[in-house]
This record gives sequence, structure tokens and C-alpha cells, in this order.
Amino acid sequence: MPTALITGASRGIGRAFAVELARRGYDLLLVARSADQLEAVAAELRQLHKIKAHVFPCDLAAPGAAERVAEWTSTQTQELTALVNNAGYGIWGRFEELTLAEQQNMLQLNMHLPVALTHLLLPTLHRQPKAYILNVASTAAYQAVPTLTLYAASKAFLLSFSRGLRYELRESGVSVSCLSPGATTTDFADRAGMSAGLQETANKVSMTPAQVAQAGIAALLAGEAEIIPGALNKISSKLTSLVPKALTEKIAAGIYEKHLK
Repeated sequence: MPTALITGASRGIGRAFAVELARRGYDLLLVARSADQLEAVAAELRQLHKIKAHVFPCDLAAPGAAERVAEWTSTQTQELTALVNNAGYGIWGRFEELTLAEQQNMLQLNMHLPVALTHLLLPTLHRQPKAYILNVASTAAYQAVPTLTLYAASKAFLLSFSRGLRYELRESGVSVSCLSPGATTTDFADRAGMSAGLQETANKVSMTPAQVAQAGIAALLAGEAEIIPGALNKISSKLTSLVPKALTEKIAAGIYEKHLK
């Protein structure tokens, strides 16, 4: 059976990835902080789809987390087929007003964890005739976003990392894709500390986690390099490459800064 490792799998888009891959017959290795939520997801998918699902509760931003996840993975399977680097979050606010510690914690999860996990698990992925890596970025990867400055920068890093690695692995059996969702109905805004007004604005154009996961997994398995689910997200991301950077930054600031206290 093909096996997929998913980080941040207890809720939101990560949980939706688990549902979609289980539906396609994948066994699952699910990682996140919440043991109870992970086990609930695993139990549901074992029953619905008759697949194997194992869970590993872990603070993925903690030092050595990637090594612990990789070691656990090696005890569960030698036939890892897909790595889904989904775990991540944002922090809303002005760079100088947010603490350095909380921003570094975000960067650890958004950038350093997927890089380390990918490096540690590539030898296992190479053993399969065909394997996949999916890095979850954001439409924020395509432009600077004032008040989400480091979040957008971390996602731009992930997009560039994915494209470079994809080219390096072009003659191997490992395909690398980067998924960049726009606004999605998850707890991202709450976790980022966004105001109610900003959340209300985002909800008007939000996709569901299931829609994002279905589009992402289908495009991953089709071998696409960059995946932007939703017509509006595709258009807005394309426009950022055509419009002067100063203008896109001004527009983004107009949306996000006015809601700051």
C-alpha cells in the first residue's frame, strides 16, 4: 500500500489531506501536537477506508522534531510514498512590535522543519518507483505582505525551495510540488491573531479545506510544479507578477494594516 506522511494533520487542510489520501487508498502517518485530535482522525479514516493510520504527537517547532519524526517514520514503514509538509502558521502584526521569539518559532515550523524532513526522508522516498513531496505555501508567497511580513517571506522561501529541489530531482522518481492556497476556512486567522473585521473580509472569498486538499492532491499526483487552487487565487497571483511591487504592497497594506489596533 502507498503510504503518506502528513504534518499538521489534526485539523484544517492537514486533516483534509488525510481524508483525501485515505480515500485514494493511502496508509497514513499523521503528525501534529494534539494526540486526541490525531487519534480521532486516524480512527475515523481506518473505519471509513480500511487503511492503516498511525499517529505521532509531536511539537514540530521544538528542537530535534524533524529527527524524531523521521526516526518514527522508519519504524512504521520502509515504503514511504508521499511526504506532505503541511504544518505551519502565521503571525499578524508589525515586525518590530512582535517578539523575536514568536517570529523565530514560526520560521522554524514554516521553513526549517520541511527542509529538514525532506532531507532526512528523501533516501526513503527514493526507494519507491514513484514518490511525491508536497510543500504547502500560500498565495502570500507571490508578494510581500506588510503585517504578515515574515509569514509571506517564509512561504516565498518554500516556493523557491520546492522549485529548485524539483529541478534537482527531475531525473529521479521523486516529484516535488508546491501548493499555494489563498484564504481557507481554517483557524489560521485566529492563530495569527487577526481581527474579526479582517477575518470577515477573508471569509467572503475563502475555500474549504476539502476543496484545497482535493485540488492539491490531484495536481500533486499529476506532477504539477505549482498548484494554486481556485480561479480567483490564480488570477490574483498572476497579477502580482504584472503589477509593480510597490503597488501590490500598498494594496496588501491597505487590507491588513487598517485592521490593526
